[in-house]
Order: sequence, then C-alpha cells, then structure tokens
Amino acid sequence: MAKERVLIVVKTYPTLSKKYTELVCTAGFREDGSWIRIYPSPFRFLIDTQRYHKYQWIELDLVKNSKDPRPESYSPANIDDIQLGETIGTEHGWAYRKQLILDHNIVHTNRDTIIAGAKAMEYSLAIFKPTEVQDFIIEKADDEWEIGKLEAAKAALDQGSLFDESNNDNFKIMPKLPFKFSYKFIDDAGVESTLMIEDWEIGQLYWNCLKGSAPEQATLKVRAKYLDDFARTKDLHFFLGTTRQWHSIAPNPYVIIGTFHPPVTDQLSLL
Repeated sequence: MAKERVLIVVKTYPTLSKKYTELVCTAGFREDGSWIRIYPSPFRFLIDTQRYHKYQWIELDLVKNSKDPRPESYSPANIDDIQLGETIGTEHGWAYRKQLILDHNIVHTNRDTIIAGAKAMEYSLAIFKPTEVQDFIIEKADDEWEIGKLEAAKAALDQGSLFDESNNDNFKIMPKLPFKFSYKFIDDAGVESTLMIEDWEIGQLYWNCLKGSAPEQATLKVRAKYLDDFARTKDLHFFLGTTRQWHSIAPNPYVIIGTFHPPVTDQLSLL
C-alpha cells in the first residue's frame, strides 16, 4: 500500500468515544489539493514523535473508511507508522499556505451550494469565504461531559482502546469546554447562517485565556481574537466539515472545523 502525503490543516477539539475513549477529527489536503479526512484519529494517544502540527506534511497508509459514507473519510491502516514532514510557515503573508490550499480548491461563497454538495454526497469538506461576518456568539454549555459518555470513555480506556499506547496509564481525558462559540455570517446571496466552531485552537485559546481570568473575561478574549482580529483585520476563510451523525439529515450539516486567516495583502507587494 502506497503512503499518502497529507498537509494537516484541521484538528478539532477532542470528543468522547465509547470505542476509542477520545477522538480528534483531522483533515487536510493531499499533494494534488484534494481534501481528505482522517477518521478515527487518536491524536492524543500518539507518541510524541508522531504528534503532527497544523500545516505539517505527514505520510501514512490510509484506507477508505467503510463505516463512514462521507467521500473524504479514510482510516489509518497502521497508526504506528506515521511519518512527520515539513511544516509550512507563514512567511510572505502566508503565500505558500495560500498556494497549496486556495490555489488548488474551490473557495465556496454560497451556503445553498455547499449544502447541495453534501446532500448529493459529492463532498463533506469545503473552504468557505463569508461575505460578511456579523457576530461572534458565545453560549454557556455544560461544565462537564455527560456522565454516560464519560463512563463509557473511561471504560474504553481501562479496557485498552484500539489505539492503546504506552501513555495510556497517564492519559487524562480532555476537559469539556464550558462554552459554545459560533460565527454568525452571511453568504454571497445575503443568506444568514450561524455555525459552531469546533477546532482545537479555539478550545486551547479559551483555556489559555482562563489562566488568571474569570470565565466570562476569558470568553471576551476569545471573542476579541476571532471577531476583532480574524474577522475584522484578516482575510478570513472557514474550513467547513459535516458531522457523520447529521450529514444526511440536518438542514445545514456543516460546522466550522477550522479557520484560515492570512493577513490581507496587496498581491503586487509579493511580486
């Protein structure tokens, strides 16, 4: 089986799993620019030398995930054989990142188009550029994981998950985010949407902002980064993905699984 090279651009905040203890949705682009989702991905069970970063090339064997009908979903054939490669930096206004990602893909601007693409099973991952970001919404959520899911995840850990590694004995389940964060925006037809942001970075930003701050102050710092910085001063794009559970039945099955926010640059200045 030939190895695939994948440029990782998405890592979602961990969710609990009764089979794998904890899962992270990972997605990225092949060398030809096509999307690929690596699911299941036991990111925090990987040994240090296999833990990949965003915008890093990795090599691994992948097989189509027969239990996930979404067209881009593949599973690691051998999770112990991930090889890490070059990390793509932000030099020259993210020029190389934009070349690898934006130049090889459709940048969608219409909500109905991407929903139709998902319903037709043409794709479940998309790059989307909002016409206008209207707001950043913060909602209180439960402070703790649902007890049934937590007990099932702990049981999977005790039994040795399918991704059993040497760090299992010291493994601690990721704390649940006590807030939900969403972007409210309009598309090129003026249609309004509100989509939840589920990437790892927003969760980690909240925990970092919480150090020395009250929860409400921490959320305001997150809002400042995602609204005042990303949405107001950067060339903001969304990485969108459907959830396996809601892909076929939700009116809009997408969530924001990552942001792509290069600086606004004058193209002539890069020549």
